[in-house]
Amino acid sequence: MERSFVMLKPDALKRGLADKIIKRFTDAGLSITAQKKMTASQEIVEQHYPIDDEDYVIGLGHKDTSNLSETEKTEIYDKNMFIIKAMHKFMRSGPVIAMIIEGPKGTIKKIREIVGKTNPPEAAPGTIRGDFGEDSYEQADKEGRSVHNLVHASGTSAEAEREIKLWFPELAQK
Repeated sequence: MERSFVMLKPDALKRGLADKIIKRFTDAGLSITAQKKMTASQEIVEQHYPIDDEDYVIGLGHKDTSNLSETEKTEIYDKNMFIIKAMHKFMRSGPVIAMIIEGPKGTIKKIREIVGKTNPPEAAPGTIRGDFGEDSYEQADKEGRSVHNLVHASGTSAEAEREIKLWFPELAQK
């Protein structure tokens, strides 16, 4: 078994998409083993999207930062810091639904395929973001905010366990 952390963001709840999104995971044969609707605290949001971890800030949205110049890293850091602070505000703008989803080996990858690419216009039809996404990086940049893309899904098992421990401390594996 493999488990992952998935969160429906405030825009998904405001648009009444929670049930449709959750159904995508269950229709794929995955099990939701824990779920809670909550308004995220500032502390949880800041731990989920940390601003005090320079590698995290610079690496946000970049697979490999090893070949970047110091000037490029500084530019990316400044832009990403703005995005993370905007994300903190967005994640506190309304309730979220935090979930632990379990399935066979490969579940984390499967969930991310169901969710689709981070930028909704790039997400394939049939994915959550491809079918329900209404925002884009371009629009978010114009409006000076983070992209509203409905769902967060852990990218690795280590990330999933860190996020489960943060959002479901009572259920985290020791």
